[in-house]
Amino acid sequence: MNEFAYQNGLLMAEGVAVAELAARYGTPLYVYSRSHLQQQYRALREVMAPVNPLICYAVKANTNAAVIQTFASEGSGADVVSAGELYRARRAGVSAEKIVFAGVGKTASEIEYALRENILYFTVESEPELERISAVARKIGAVGRIAIRVNPDVDPKTHKYTSTGKKENKFGVDLERAMHAYELAASLPNLEITSIHMHLGSPIMTKDPYEEALHKVKPLCLELKKRFPTFRHIDIGGGLGIVYRPTDQAFDLAAFAAAVIPPLKDLGLTVSMEPGRFLVGNAGILVTRVEYIKDNPFKKFIVIDAAMNDLIRPALYEAYHEIKAVAATGETVFGDLVGPVCESGDFLAANRDLPDVKPGELLAVMSAGAYGYVMSSTYNSRGRAAEVMVQGDRHELVRAREAIEDVVRGEVLPAW
Repeated sequence: MNEFAYQNGLLMAEGVAVAELAARYGTPLYVYSRSHLQQQYRALREVMAPVNPLICYAVKANTNAAVIQTFASEGSGADVVSAGELYRARRAGVSAEKIVFAGVGKTASEIEYALRENILYFTVESEPELERISAVARKIGAVGRIAIRVNPDVDPKTHKYTSTGKKENKFGVDLERAMHAYELAASLPNLEITSIHMHLGSPIMTKDPYEEALHKVKPLCLELKKRFPTFRHIDIGGGLGIVYRPTDQAFDLAAFAAAVIPPLKDLGLTVSMEPGRFLVGNAGILVTRVEYIKDNPFKKFIVIDAAMNDLIRPALYEAYHEIKAVAATGETVFGDLVGPVCESGDFLAANRDLPDVKPGELLAVMSAGAYGYVMSSTYNSRGRAAEVMVQGDRHELVRAREAIEDVVRGEVLPAW
């Protein structure tokens, strides 16, 4: 996170003082570093160059148009899981032939939309989904290119809510059933078998789960190459982790590449991958202002204007985000960082040493670029935060703050 560093005691976002951004755009405020987005993408592209993968940015991690467009300008594709994400990707300039559509519950209308856009392929999660894609494609005279998502039963050693590659998870089909699913696909009209897909979960911090999963799916891939002439592609998913705590070790890209490139070369298939958090997680911070310092006999509470509706990861996953004072201080206090939402789960940090700040001062919640704004809500009728993108000494509002009128837009009082 070198793009968010102190200079002369002030936290900077690239070449702009975070305090200046807060004064200009208000708080709570998401701030994104465009340079970090570019650096992460280019580093991954470079280390994986021997297999020349199509990198499909996982749009669910951060759907802001400026973020998607940054990756599109680098040549990225997109991994989408809804018609809305497909629309966002196309609107931001991602070519349809670089878009893959995942998700366990695709509706007929979403499938038709994707077919008419002529996306690269669908990641298929079940046999009934194969039948639905076939039926929709036949109805409109299209061909649905498909990749069946296999579940290699590999433990990614992450939170149970973000683990997706174990046999008890809802995603994909198990290895034993996979060939049957491909045979079904071959028997259905208006489908083309092109690919195989796997995704293990997130965040994954070592190469080992990927290495194990590729070892497990390799025999199936070789058999698919023999049986289906159109089969030509493997999608190894995403899930590459990032540093959240100062003590975390960064994901070792070189070790990852050394582990996955040889088996991928042996397969002789074209390759895609779907990073999200790795590209955007440390490209963003959430800036918040201290409203009150509340003491009781048991604990100190720093009450801020950001809340669980702005960043739900700590409440949902017990996720850790480093907290920094925008004006550096060496002093700390022990307690909770809490918001104004009426829930006991409304905290961004709990039972931790926190910067010793006063009301009116600013804090930055680090590593908030992934699964931050996208998971936010208007709970308690709180408008969602604004978003700003920075590059060098330039900054621009890339999503306006929601006003109260925005929160109630679309509501109608019944005539009776």
